[in-house]
Amino acid sequence: GNHDRFWLQGINMKVSHPLNKRIPEPLFIVYELMFAIITPALISGAFADRMKFGSMLAFMSLWHLLVYCPITHSMWMVDGFLYKEGILDFAGGNVVHIAAGCSGLMSSLVVGNRAGFGQENANFHPHNILVSVLGASLLWVGWLGFNGGSAAADIPLGTVAVLNTQVAASTASLTWMFTEWAV
Repeated sequence: GNHDRFWLQGINMKVSHPLNKRIPEPLFIVYELMFAIITPALISGAFADRMKFGSMLAFMSLWHLLVYCPITHSMWMVDGFLYKEGILDFAGGNVVHIAAGCSGLMSSLVVGNRAGFGQENANFHPHNILVSVLGASLLWVGWLGFNGGSAAADIPLGTVAVLNTQVAASTASLTWMFTEWAV
């Protein structure tokens, strides 16, 4: 691509996004920024408690520019090479999940184990279950919006995406609950 919209220059409500002429470009920007925000949060779980905050900010900033932006452009823009090849990415499967998963794995290998990991007297407290459930609930609701919004105003397709998200998350929750109960 080019830098026509660098630092949001030339953005206005009269311009639509090239992938869907019914969606104003500023709305598409806000939608895509939600993906850009959630992806580093997914990666941060891989090195939680093992990286200083300043180092994490530097890493996430560089990762965003060097990894996320090129993958996103190649996948979600009409001139992107993955888009031209016909590779589909509905709600960030490639851009968010594969990129975050691989980056999380690599970053956890680089920073190594937590201090005290594997020692008998290590004191690793579990996280607060209430906070975990609250976070999972927020993620669940957010993902309904991501998946429904990825249909780009195609109401029947968006409805099916939201239904599939709900059924998949419910099935995963029930599976986890029954597994915990049985074990």
